[in-house]
Amino acid sequence: MSPPAPPADGRTWIVVQHTPTEGPGLLAGVLADAGASSRVVRLDRGETLPPPAGLAGVVVMGGPMGVHDSADHPWLVPETRWLADAVQCGLPVLGVCLGAQLVATALGAPVTTGASPEIGIGGVSLDAAGRADPLLGPEGDHFRVVHWHGDTFAIPEGAIRLASSDRYENQAFRYGDRVYGLQFHLEVDDEVAAFWAPDLPAGVSLDGPERRPVEETGRRVFSRFVELAASLAGETVAR
Repeated sequence: MSPPAPPADGRTWIVVQHTPTEGPGLLAGVLADAGASSRVVRLDRGETLPPPAGLAGVVVMGGPMGVHDSADHPWLVPETRWLADAVQCGLPVLGVCLGAQLVATALGAPVTTGASPEIGIGGVSLDAAGRADPLLGPEGDHFRVVHWHGDTFAIPEGAIRLASSDRYENQAFRYGDRVYGLQFHLEVDDEVAAFWAPDLPAGVSLDGPERRPVEETGRRVFSRFVELAASLAGETVAR
């Protein structure tokens, strides 16, 4: 069977990767199934982000570094400016874990260290805004996710909180109608889980059937985000 044709307008999705072990995971398959042209930009390898104007959308992945670790990872500063430009251009933007913290920073919100790390398969709960949200709302009041973070973001001014967990109040936000930050992971497939396994704390595992509902949720959520981006193609956002 031939692969799906790329979008007729030739626009490309950019997936921003910060470390060898935190790639797009199952998101890559979602983009391919949608016939979307995509490119992974490896900032950890010194690759350069393209001008945001004219892109189809942006997904920013996670990483073990924090948004304030620019002394060790100097690309964090221009990446944050680039994300602010992407939002200004009206692009669909989805940040995952570190990516969500970078999006929050680009929107002027602080990122701080939480009381203790949240790691492993767990859940989040949607509030009223989350239940009405077109991206997360169809998943119901509660759904399973993978957690691996110790930092947390404040909700940016003008954004709305969508989800929380027992340990962290801010798990997801939406800014406008096309910019999302998810503190949790939904992209973890078998390959990503294998990459992460050596660094997981003792007693924490991402193997087995418990992670399958996370994958199913991830495919649905990412598919809806790609569909949302397609429905908004060509629109501009006044800021």
